[in-house]
Amino acid sequence: MIYMDNAATTMPKKEVVEAMMPYLTENYGNPSAIYQFANISKAAIAKARKEVADLIHVRPETIYFTSGGTESDNWVLQEAFHNAIRNGIKEPHIITSRIEHHAILHTCQSLRELGCQVTMLPVDHNGLVDPRAVRDAIQENTVLISIMAANNEIGTIEPITEIGEIAHRAGIPFHTDAVQAFGQIPMDVSKMPIDYLSASSHKIYGPKGVGFLYINEKQKTKALLHGGGQERNRRAGTENVAGIVGFGKACELARNSLEDRMQRESNLRDYMINRLLKEISDVHLNGDPIKRLPNNINLSFHGIEGESILIMLDMRGICASSGSACTAGSIDPSHVLIATGLSPEEARESIRLTISDTTTKDEVDQVVDALIEITGRLREMSPLYS
Repeated sequence: MIYMDNAATTMPKKEVVEAMMPYLTENYGNPSAIYQFANISKAAIAKARKEVADLIHVRPETIYFTSGGTESDNWVLQEAFHNAIRNGIKEPHIITSRIEHHAILHTCQSLRELGCQVTMLPVDHNGLVDPRAVRDAIQENTVLISIMAANNEIGTIEPITEIGEIAHRAGIPFHTDAVQAFGQIPMDVSKMPIDYLSASSHKIYGPKGVGFLYINEKQKTKALLHGGGQERNRRAGTENVAGIVGFGKACELARNSLEDRMQRESNLRDYMINRLLKEISDVHLNGDPIKRLPNNINLSFHGIEGESILIMLDMRGICASSGSACTAGSIDPSHVLIATGLSPEEARESIRLTISDTTTKDEVDQVVDALIEITGRLREMSPLYS
C-alpha cells in the first residue's frame, strides 16, 4: 500500500505507541485520585501538556485537552455566542470564511438557528482570505473572528497574523482552526495575535480521539463540559491519559524534526506537482502554489471524475482522497473548490494527495506513473473529454 491521505489521518509513530502503552496497562490510575498511583497519570498529563505547549511556544496553562479539533472548534464558537447573549448582545455576529472545515461551518449554521449573525467571507482563486474583507465585515456586534490557519483540502496557508491584528485593533477575539497547520509549519503563538487555537493529535502522527484548545490567558472562557474539575474546571471528564501522553510524544517528535521535515516534504511535493503538470495534459493545481502546506497536492484532471481516479488508485493499493475525510461519500462537490471559483463539474474532477515524512521518491514516482496510466484510460472512455 502507498498511503497518500495524510491530511485525513497519519500513522502513529512507533515512539508514540510505545509512550502510550504503559498508560493502557500498568499505569492505569485515574489522575483525579489522591494516592501516589494516580499521581503517575497526573504527572504524565502535565508532561504532555508542556510538550504540546512547547511546539507553539506558549505556557502549558493555556492548553486544554479535548477529544479533537471538532470539539475545540465547537467550544470556541458556542462560547462566543452564548457569552455575548449573557452580556446582552441580542444578535451576536461571527466572521469566518467559506472554506472552513465543517466543524466551523456546521457550528455556525447551528448558531444561526439560535439568532447568531454569521458572515462567510469569500476567498480568491488560490483560496486566500483577504484581510481587508475581514476588516470591512466587522460590525458593532461582532464577537468572534475565526479563520483557519491552513486549508485541509487545498493546503493554502492563510494570513492569520494580519487578520488577528485586525481583530485585536477592533477589540474582537481571534480564533484559528490550526488542525492542518499545527506541527506542520512553524507557529510561535506567543508572538501572534491569537486568542484561541484548535488542533488534533492524529494529524501529526499521534493517536485519534485527542486534541486541544489553546486559550489566551486574557480570555475568560466558560466551561465546555460540567462535572468534575478536570482541565482546571473548564472541561470535565476523566482524561484520556494514554491519548494525551501519545499526543505529547507526537508534539515532541514534531518539534525536533520540523525544519528538516518541511524541507523534505516541500521538495517531494514540488517534484510530484511538476511531474504531474508536465506529463499529464489539462491538469490544474488547486490552492496557492507558494503559500502552501509542505505535504499538500490538490489537482483537477479535466474531463475525468475524481472519484473514478480514486477507485482506480485504490485498486492499485494507493490511498488518496477527493477532500476532507469528514465529507467522504458526499455527492456534493467540495465547498472549498467551489469557493475558489471552480464550477461543480471542475470540483468533481479533483483529487487530493498528501504525503508524510516517510513518503519516498520511489512512492511518488509510482503514484505519478499510475495517474498517467489511469487518466489516459479514463479520458479514452470519457464522453466529456476530447
